[in-house]
Amino acid sequence: MFALIIGVAFSGCNPLKKMNKDIGKVRYSPNPTILELIGDSVTVAFSGTYPAKYFHKKVTVTLSPVLQAGSNELDLPELKAEGEDVKSTENNKVIKFESGGSVQYSNKVGYSPEFQQSVAMLNVVGTDHKNRSLAFPSVKLAEGIVTTSLLVEKKGKVIFEPVKYDRIVPSSYEADIKYELQQAEVRTRETQKPEIAALTDALKEAAANERMHFTGTQLSAYASPEGPTDLNERLSESRRRSGSDFFSRSFRTARVSEAISDDLLKVVVTPEDWDGFKTAMERSNIRDKELILRVLSMHSDPMVREREIKNMSAAYEEIKVQILPQLRRTKLVVNVEYHGLTSEEINAQFDKDPSVLKIEEILHAGDEAQDPNRKLAIYQAAARQYPDDFRANNNFGAALLNVERNAEARTALEQAKKITDNETVKNNLAVVALREGNLELAEELLNSAGSKSEVKYNLGTVKIIQGQYGDAVTHFGSQPEINAALAKLLAKDNEGALSTLNSVRSEDALVYYLKAIVGARLSNNDLLMNNLRTACSKSAELKANAGKDIEFAKFFQDATFQSIVQ
Repeated sequence: MFALIIGVAFSGCNPLKKMNKDIGKVRYSPNPTILELIGDSVTVAFSGTYPAKYFHKKVTVTLSPVLQAGSNELDLPELKAEGEDVKSTENNKVIKFESGGSVQYSNKVGYSPEFQQSVAMLNVVGTDHKNRSLAFPSVKLAEGIVTTSLLVEKKGKVIFEPVKYDRIVPSSYEADIKYELQQAEVRTRETQKPEIAALTDALKEAAANERMHFTGTQLSAYASPEGPTDLNERLSESRRRSGSDFFSRSFRTARVSEAISDDLLKVVVTPEDWDGFKTAMERSNIRDKELILRVLSMHSDPMVREREIKNMSAAYEEIKVQILPQLRRTKLVVNVEYHGLTSEEINAQFDKDPSVLKIEEILHAGDEAQDPNRKLAIYQAAARQYPDDFRANNNFGAALLNVERNAEARTALEQAKKITDNETVKNNLAVVALREGNLELAEELLNSAGSKSEVKYNLGTVKIIQGQYGDAVTHFGSQPEINAALAKLLAKDNEGALSTLNSVRSEDALVYYLKAIVGARLSNNDLLMNNLRTACSKSAELKANAGKDIEFAKFFQDATFQSIVQ
């Protein structure tokens, strides 16, 4: 009885032992139980619940989380809870003796690879009003660090400014000869007009150029819509003959008669040129123009049209001077095509002497080049020959990014930006920033770079690195990309991730590795082992990682798993 009284008295004097004795009533609940790297840090979080009549009024409890990995330890900031009579100045959480209470803890710690296979422990120490301390049993909060987010591909996607290379370029040359009222003779002054000489010279030049080809010629003879219809029919036909004779003689003299050869020539005769009348009227400033155009739209009968227009006597006098003389004509239109260099010819010329190539030709060669180094060489020549062309500088920068020459790429892209600061160069400069780890600049540039798939991909990549997985999934949308699948995996959409991975057209080891992670999460051994085996056979780096990847922690002791990763 004496010993019992002494024991009770001692316990009453030392509240720490009483609390330690009842420690089983305290609950420390971690969330999550498996740590995960999100962004650049790992969150350790837990809640502590103290029952009624447990927490002594004059005791302070210090909670000290620590990450342990072998001999490595990383202390996290501590949390203190105190009894209601302590009244410290440290703003500690107060736990009532009669009702109990709880604490909440959450803290982020930067990730270090040596802690991938670690345990988060909670050390608990109580201190009473007499400054006596007692270490309570440590509590295991969580283990391992899932580092799946580190599998993100950070290269980004570049955009080459497209070039529209039209190898075959159509063009046309034309001239006309005009006639006096109710006449069909070709006047000398018409044959001596500058446009007639210009047409002949152009056709001479086209005939002499082996890349120019005549594709069709149309001779159109017209009569103005005035006078009897039968007269106009005879006039237009006579003008067709005289016009044809004139152009034939002229082209034979110039040795370009092939332009009006029988297989190319098309003849059109228009007895009353109402379409030409309407066009000329629309372009004129003749009084009552709108009324005359309304007459044309209301009446289709040529005689009615002519009568109604002539009734507007004042306007008709202007029409006779400004409009009708233009319609008494024979017009010749010669169509030609310029056949530019083929892709093979461009590449041969590039290897021989790129300086003679036009900008569209050299950019076309770069666009078609499949080998990254060949593409780089072509765009480098383009930027050198055409330093003021945005496309050349942008594509040179993009080609440099494709071969991992990031610093040089930035210089080329900054030059492109000086010429044209558009969405394409913003995206490519964002790729430079992404590779350099400047996520803030990369995101700023991408937010003003439009909505091309490459921009969305790069934004999704940035969001993965930042740990904003929902936003990453949104940016990727339905793109069949590895990073898109990774974003869904990190957002805990395992089935969605697998669906995306199945649509990825790539034999990259990472595709199989991510499928293996899905298999582990879904406890699908075949999916896990088959894909992990393929991934490890393709990548020694992934094989080394698999043996310590917490995603596979449940399978570390599995014989098949060990045979794959060892």
